[in-house]
Amino acid sequence: MSKTSEIVFDDFLKVDIRVGIIILAENFPEARKPAFKLQIDFGEGIGVKKTSAQITDLYTLETLVGKKVAAVVNFPPRQIGPVMSEVLVLGFSDEEGRISLVTPDHDVPIGGRLH
Repeated sequence: MSKTSEIVFDDFLKVDIRVGIIILAENFPEARKPAFKLQIDFGEGIGVKKTSAQITDLYTLETLVGKKVAAVVNFPPRQIGPVMSEVLVLGFSDEEGRISLVTPDHDVPIGGRLH
């Protein structure tokens, strides 16, 4: 793993990472790599946002709905096949490259900012 260059705290503050709850998860057969389409509710002020995520190895559609996840909410929208991705859901890769989602381990309100 390569080391990245240092940033200042103000750079970190530019990245708006919020917690949301997945309210809809669907298969995404048009994706080049296996993925799900997600709708995530970030609460008042941000609302419901759409995205896709390559998380099919460790999650099922049924286990995703109701799950709280962390996502970057201030990237510009990006077209991914037929889906306009509005947020970037965050996760870590394991040794086999499977993505494990970043989730709070205690109950926190949706829309809360990472700090």
